[in-house]
Amino acid sequence: MKRGRRASTREPTIALINIVFLMLVFFMVAGTLAQPLDSSLSLVRTADLEGRAPPDTLVVHADGRLSYRGRDVASAQAYLDLRAADATQMPDPDPDAPTAVRLVPDRDLPAAKLVALGRDLAAAGAGSVMIVTERALD
Repeated sequence: MKRGRRASTREPTIALINIVFLMLVFFMVAGTLAQPLDSSLSLVRTADLEGRAPPDTLVVHADGRLSYRGRDVASAQAYLDLRAADATQMPDPDPDAPTAVRLVPDRDLPAAKLVALGRDLAAAGAGSVMIVTERALD
């Protein structure tokens, strides 16, 4: 006697649930979770503005040359001396102000030169060194 085997026709519900869950996660990540901006608001465009370094920064050119307020500077110590001289000419200078240095490097400056300059500034007495960069949104 031949036994009849019934073909099992179970639906793969676990696989279907996994796919739906993954789609849900994808659309949550890809969708907008924050409130959209007001449609009548127009943001400021800064793409056409000319970028300039702030006046009290040490500018480092691609060849390693240093400049401060348009004047060439020989070293990190010379920059700190010039900055200290400028601060004493200001009315009511603050002698307890921290010596934070803002550094504007050229995009093509090698990283090794930038790190060496940071070390030189720290050795010359800079309290902290902040690197000023450009943030592009486009």
